[in-house]
Amino acid sequence: MTTTDSAQRQAGAGTPETFLIRTSTGSAGRPEQSFWQKLAGAFAMFRNGKSIAGLAILGFFVLVAIFADVLAPYSPTKVDNSARLQPPSAAHWLGTTHIGEDVLSQVIHGTRGVIVVGFLAAIIATLIAITVGVIAGYLSGWKSEALSALTNVFLVIPGLPLIIIVAAMFEEPPLVLIAAVLGITGWAWGARVLRAQTMSLRNRDFIQAARANGEPLRRIITVEMLPNLMALIAASFVGTVTAAILGLTTLSYIGVIPVTTYNWGTILNWASAQGAFGQNQWWWYLPPGLCIAAIGVALSLINFGIDEYVNPRLRSAGERARAMKKKGLDVNDAVTAVRTETVRPDLKNAGNA
Repeated sequence: MTTTDSAQRQAGAGTPETFLIRTSTGSAGRPEQSFWQKLAGAFAMFRNGKSIAGLAILGFFVLVAIFADVLAPYSPTKVDNSARLQPPSAAHWLGTTHIGEDVLSQVIHGTRGVIVVGFLAAIIATLIAITVGVIAGYLSGWKSEALSALTNVFLVIPGLPLIIIVAAMFEEPPLVLIAAVLGITGWAWGARVLRAQTMSLRNRDFIQAARANGEPLRRIITVEMLPNLMALIAASFVGTVTAAILGLTTLSYIGVIPVTTYNWGTILNWASAQGAFGQNQWWWYLPPGLCIAAIGVALSLINFGIDEYVNPRLRSAGERARAMKKKGLDVNDAVTAVRTETVRPDLKNAGNA
């Protein structure tokens, strides 16, 4: 070792600037990504075809819920005595009820209640799941075990009977209360998944480096961990929206929620009570049923897209299928097509010679 090399090493070793530069670069010499870059990368799960199709359908229902007053041709309670139980016509595109109410207007206004309850319940459940699940996974000892026990307790609490009991205490329970009960009883499963994933992340190198640098707990969780948990958080959110919408429509159909609160379940409740199913008055019960099915398909497509992004095996299979389609190959074909090329006779003779 020369004198110059020794002096340079002694001058550069152990200085704070050198340490910070080394810890801010990855193993391959790449600079560390910022929080916004990590967040943008976390939302890459919505870039596949399934997620885009699901988001488009869900976005349509959200727009209908926002502009319900503009899109609905009539008030949902407006009665037309001259058009009772009429099939679809130019005046009433989806027909009328037994007292002359416009079914299309009821379906449009009912979308608002479904979207509000679904998203509000999902927001409440997701916030509780993130708080309990991530903290329980990051901590250790009795604190983690206590939060895990709390999660297990809420995991076995039946949601629908509890909502029936709560709704019975009010003459007209507001949708916000129904959404709150659905959210409070629907966070446990997401918390368990987040706890398991957080336990695997807390021993990673970048988390240990953040601890060594003395970063506070809130920054480690919000900046270092949450961007890596966005796929699971999104999947939990979508699943909670689906469960909340199904729960709301089920409670409305069986009559727990007052029929004056319009949503797709109350429309089905009125249709069933007036015998629309037996009399084949399809324009009364089929549109809300199709709306429930459509929003269920949209949320399922989003969930499938997230699963394809999270699972490396599904992601590689999807990329391989898209590559085969671009080349004009059949994805379901068990035999791989082999491309043949015609060889010119003069080149073939030259090769034999």
